[in-house]
Amino acid sequence: MEPLARLFGNPARLKLLRLFLFNDDTAFTTTEAAFRSKTAKAAARKEITLLLQTGVVRKKTGKTVCIIANKRFTHYDSLKTFLRDSTDISDADMTAVLKRAGALRLVMLSGLFTGAIESKVDLMIVGDRLDDKKLGNAVHALEAELGRELRYASFSTEEFKYRRGVYDRLLRDVFDYPNRMVLDRLGITPAS
Repeated sequence: MEPLARLFGNPARLKLLRLFLFNDDTAFTTTEAAFRSKTAKAAARKEITLLLQTGVVRKKTGKTVCIIANKRFTHYDSLKTFLRDSTDISDADMTAVLKRAGALRLVMLSGLFTGAIESKVDLMIVGDRLDDKKLGNAVHALEAELGRELRYASFSTEEFKYRRGVYDRLLRDVFDYPNRMVLDRLGITPAS
């Protein structure tokens, strides 16, 4: 169990805190929050009740009752800053999760991971025999840990090489803005 999960009581509470605080303008139903944080509905319901009691989140009523971050919570900014500064996934953990989707050749981070707001993509994956459904599940698992939705692009090795050869705009966005190489089996240099 991650040290912060121990500090906050359990992984479900930590994932839900990240979800609500990092998406503080979005209201979620309990079911949506459970899905997005990859926690069981019963555990999510229990943790949301606790977060409501502490005042970190509040109910927003409309057609359905939704939960949203309470920006008036006394320690809201401090808690959000602490969670943002302490939320990170190691490169090894990231590649282990993504390997479930196929044979990885290149994994690059940009956008959310590097602070480059202008970047169109947070995560670029190049691989062979990539299964779209498994890749979607792997990215969803990363999103649950990070508490944020990730913009990602995936390419076969052949498609990536073609796009790189024709100076594809999406690839240029990744390479031109700050980026970080997590896995490189293609011999790509970040400054290319």
